[in-house]
Amino acid sequence: MSEPAAGGPVAAGRVGIVVSRYHEAVTRRLLDGARAVLAEQGVPDAQVDVAWVGGAWELPVVARAFCARGGYQAVAALGAVVRGETPHFAYVAGEAARGLMDLQVRFGVPVGFGVLTCDTLEQALARAGGAAGNKGREAMEAALGAARELARRHAGSR
Repeated sequence: MSEPAAGGPVAAGRVGIVVSRYHEAVTRRLLDGARAVLAEQGVPDAQVDVAWVGGAWELPVVARAFCARGGYQAVAALGAVVRGETPHFAYVAGEAARGLMDLQVRFGVPVGFGVLTCDTLEQALARAGGAAGNKGREAMEAALGAARELARRHAGSR
């Protein structure tokens, strides 16, 4: 899914990453994947702001702060929600997804969705740099790709 380097770095502006501390063994690996993409695409560390929150439920409110502040070309939200024995999983995962999608539409800032929704911790680890790839990497690639497309649209090229 990696976009060729020819896509170039994101236009001048900051990149925000919001990361859940819940299941930190997973989310740190998602963050590593997102940071690797930024380095590969020439985004300097000085343009990247990382914020940690308690869990996936809190991701939208801090992602909103990045979007509302202005100057952010893209944001990635990284978390892991693992199914338990109660319906809590569905509420947290669904509302985090809805909140993050609403931000993109409201502010016009791409928000990469790197929130894993897995049945087990093992599945989450597999998607955070294991056999199933790194969804933090994919979320950042998607957000940067959308930011480049928006920049092209705003510049008048199609």
